[in-house]
Amino acid sequence: MKTNPLADANNKKWYVIDAKGKTLGRVSTLIATIISGKHKSIYNPSFNCGDYVIAINVEEIQVTGKKASQKIYRRHSGRPGGLKIETFEKLQERLPEKILENAVRGMLPKGPLGRELYKNLKVYKGESHPHTSQNPELLVYK
Repeated sequence: MKTNPLADANNKKWYVIDAKGKTLGRVSTLIATIISGKHKSIYNPSFNCGDYVIAINVEEIQVTGKKASQKIYRRHSGRPGGLKIETFEKLQERLPEKILENAVRGMLPKGPLGRELYKNLKVYKGESHPHTSQNPELLVYK
């Protein structure tokens, strides 16, 4: 994969986003924008010029309306009859990180570049994360 010479690893920043009480769509849109690098003046859609994002407190992310009980997440084991269906509420209890990861992954480009960009997202439930040595800056938004 080619990289943009202006966007090497030394120029990448680390951001922390606190998802506590925030709406799923708004948080995931902001994260996808930062990961893909659309907020930078050197943005090129064919290069990985985005920054790293650490999302914390994802177990307290919210959705509007009746989506908590009506939004469905599907996965398939690949075997006959292997379709598993889960609502937002149940998935939030079991694996709250997967909700934000799926939302952001759907907003990234499909293919090798999208898979590379997705690696720039780190999602954790709770306040703590192991990336303090990268000196991430807190991203405040509404």
